[in-house]
Amino acid sequence: MMKKQVFRSLVLALMVAGLVCTVSCAKKPVVSEPMGAALEGTVDPDAAAKAAALAKQRAMEEAMLREKALKESALKDAELAKQAAARSRFTNQNIHFAYDSADLTPMSRTLLKEKALWLGENPGVMVVVEGHCDDRGTMEYNLALGDRRAFSAKKFLTDLGIAESRLSTISYGEERPIDPANNETAWAKNRRAQFVIK
Repeated sequence: MMKKQVFRSLVLALMVAGLVCTVSCAKKPVVSEPMGAALEGTVDPDAAAKAAALAKQRAMEEAMLREKALKESALKDAELAKQAAARSRFTNQNIHFAYDSADLTPMSRTLLKEKALWLGENPGVMVVVEGHCDDRGTMEYNLALGDRRAFSAKKFLTDLGIAESRLSTISYGEERPIDPANNETAWAKNRRAQFVIK
């Protein structure tokens, strides 16, 4: 009876081992992936080429926009520099007179025509025309002569169409020389009308 029981236990143990072996060694079922999932990792060459072409086109457009902005900025800077130079020329180019005279020289008339053009292009600008003299003569005489010189320049500008309301005059006589030396070169520089933007 004992032999039968050992035999049954042995058979039972073999059956359990066989069952475990069968279950663990069984082939796993093959699950087929849909076609779209299999192709998910691959890249369409046409789509990649189109994306690269689009990126290149965008880069070129951005470069063209940057270049256009730089050109516009350079043009604006050049225009501002041109305006600043014209303004500087207006204020720094004095007209000069002969000794004891308020008559305009041909050179003075040419410079005043240029000033009238600039004033025409800048209608909001108001100007003070200053009359100056050299230091020969009395202070009173030089103040009167400086006044005549400033008025002479102003009248020429108004005759060219510049509104009189935009121009005012003042005489400094001999008080503000450009060159303080006592020689003909210095005196010639000091006999002038000077233009100051208000």
